[in-house]
Amino acid sequence: MKEIFSSHLDWIGARHGSTADASGFSRNLSVTVGGRLLAMSSAPAFQGDEGRINPEQLFVAAISACQALTFLAIAARKQVEVVSYSDDAEGWLENVDGRLRMSRVVLRPRIVLGRTAEQPLAQELVERAHGQCFIGNSVTAAVTIEPLFEHAERSAA
Repeated sequence: MKEIFSSHLDWIGARHGSTADASGFSRNLSVTVGGRLLAMSSAPAFQGDEGRINPEQLFVAAISACQALTFLAIAARKQVEVVSYSDDAEGWLENVDGRLRMSRVVLRPRIVLGRTAEQPLAQELVERAHGQCFIGNSVTAAVTIEPLFEHAERSAA
């Protein structure tokens, strides 16, 4: 299998001046993916616009989304009923061996299972999805998953 994905980026900050002043140039970018515009900038710590998405956020979001979609696909194939999935993910940008890098990402999915779904099997599927998530497999950051499982409330009989 081979798929090619693309995006287009324009540095729109040039309208506000060149990079002649390292501290004052605009970090604002306009990125188009699949016809959708993303207003981006560097993180505020790097003089970016906090009202725009930054690459570090997208890095964490990509890993989170890949894990979720992989888990949901596996759960569907195994007929494990999932009624809700949300994730509060965090990523750490830090200096490691003299290089600034995303060193780790922690995913904290809250997974609500159908009433008859077996939690041990769902846990196994989370781990299987972690091994199959191609975004997670493509990064050097350590990816940890700390799932919280719940069952949908039983209906009154």
